Amino acid sequence: MALFGLILYCLFYIGLLFNRLCFAGDPFANFELDFSYMTVSPLGVPQQVIAVNGNFPGPTLNVTTNYNVVVNVKNKLDESLLITWPGVEMRRASWQDGVLGTNCPIPAKWNWTYQFQVKDQIGSYYYVPSLSFQRAAGGFGGFIITNRKIISLPFNTPDGDIVITIGDWYTRSHKELRASLDDGKELGMPDGVLINGKGPFKYNSSVPDGIEHETVNVDPGKTYRIRVINVGVSTCLNFRIQSHNLLLAEAEGHYTSQQNYTSLDIHVGQSYSFLVTMDQNASSDYYIVASARFVNQSEWQRVTGVAILHYSNAKGQASGPLPDPPNDVFDNSFALNQAMSIRMNNTASGARPNPQGSFRYGSINVTDVYVLRSAPPVTIDGKRRATFNGISFVNPNTPVRLADTYNLKGSYKLDFPNTPLNRPPIMDRSLINATYKGFVEIILENNDTVVQSFHMDGYSFFVVGMAYGEWTENSRGSYNRWDAIARSTTQVFPGGWTAILVYLDNVGAWNLRAVNLDRWYLGQETYMRIINPEDDGQKTESPPPDNVLFCGALSHFQKPQKALSSAAFSIQEPLKLKSNFLVALAAVIYMMI
Repeated sequence: MALFGLILYCLFYIGLLFNRLCFAGDPFANFELDFSYMTVSPLGVPQQVIAVNGNFPGPTLNVTTNYNVVVNVKNKLDESLLITWPGVEMRRASWQDGVLGTNCPIPAKWNWTYQFQVKDQIGSYYYVPSLSFQRAAGGFGGFIITNRKIISLPFNTPDGDIVITIGDWYTRSHKELRASLDDGKELGMPDGVLINGKGPFKYNSSVPDGIEHETVNVDPGKTYRIRVINVGVSTCLNFRIQSHNLLLAEAEGHYTSQQNYTSLDIHVGQSYSFLVTMDQNASSDYYIVASARFVNQSEWQRVTGVAILHYSNAKGQASGPLPDPPNDVFDNSFALNQAMSIRMNNTASGARPNPQGSFRYGSINVTDVYVLRSAPPVTIDGKRRATFNGISFVNPNTPVRLADTYNLKGSYKLDFPNTPLNRPPIMDRSLINATYKGFVEIILENNDTVVQSFHMDGYSFFVVGMAYGEWTENSRGSYNRWDAIARSTTQVFPGGWTAILVYLDNVGAWNLRAVNLDRWYLGQETYMRIINPEDDGQKTESPPPDNVLFCGALSHFQKPQKALSSAAFSIQEPLKLKSNFLVALAAVIYMMI
């Protein structure tokens, strides 16, 4: 009996040890996100928006480097939904990227659980719908990855962390905007700019009465990390805070060389962190402004967002004119020089202990060169379409890697041209057949009439060059090969080019797109398909998740789903239950002896 008791005693502690081992890995963060319609009036006009958990905009999700993130998305809309996570690299898991080339849509009244790890990343990001022009109705929120405590920040710990979303806004619904594009029309001027989902403070008589504005509350003398994300449709916005310097600290997951700006252009899809010290007197509140750039300012005056920075000891409201935007109507070099002044802090540690500058990108030989040229929309087969290299992308009916997994033939083509072709534009399903662990140079040429944002899923790239005029091989002499900023979204000025370098070490199918929502909707995108032919053990790419959705040629595999249910349990739970069962069983038997 004593021996039996000793065995059970050991079993009890083995259970405890097993329980510890189950949690010895990276932690989990679980979220439930309900996407539904609600009626709000951010610009004084009642309209239907997409709320998240009953809020517009949605909640900010906070996680830490290397966390396993589990997000159960409940689609309570009347149309299919996908959520994408721009800038989150989804290492080994393009299955979670949330665009049509990687995921089947979540049908209306269904739910689907995303599961991914934020491996070796820090920074300021966001989540947003990727289908059917839904981004123009909301459905977005911040996604913040904080550094592990063992990694020191390259600045003093701020006294607070503030997330601000900015974006141009239309009072027409996303379905009306979508119909306009389908009819071959332009979207026209936005009706305003929202800051955290709210309209402008009444800074002059042009702002209607009754509009709710955003107020950011601060304490004098403290320094805040203010993360600003442009979640808008298509308008670059200049961000500024009256009488306060913006000390730039981070751009889309990479710490920057710290320098002060009085204002900064934030293009669609871009995000930044500023360190802002509340060092002004509190005689009154201060304006926070986000105004349209690269447009006729007098005609676009209404496209201005105004919030209030409120000191806790302020003595009065903000009044008087707004702080001026950049005065560069006749100097197109100002915006370009500002963009290229944003550089990497090479000595700072990012998500890992080693310095950000330890990857010597400037000394690596380029293996492939791609030129992606955008042009104004054209008519193809009777439809208004937008193109890269003369190809307007048509999404395959079955996601790329899902088609590969089931050996489907003809779902897409691997014939996207490395350079623009001299032929009439076409609609096609052409992908870039990229090489795993290649180091590629991509030249983005903007022959369109509007400034564009370009985004690449699955990666951060180095923005090494940017200029007006035509790119030539001699342009490489101007590249920054030492401390170019790494990011996932860059601007390309009309009549100009931007050059990026990227190391293709993330297997999967990754979307390359114009972030300007009208151009993206009209087909200005493609995918880079990257596979590791030597990976037999799925070490460089995860298999399809157990809850993968099927569509297109694989629709017959999809099982029907019951009414919306909760599926956001942590994948730790089975292990936790097993270990707890061992502990409980051992304890009960031991007490019975």
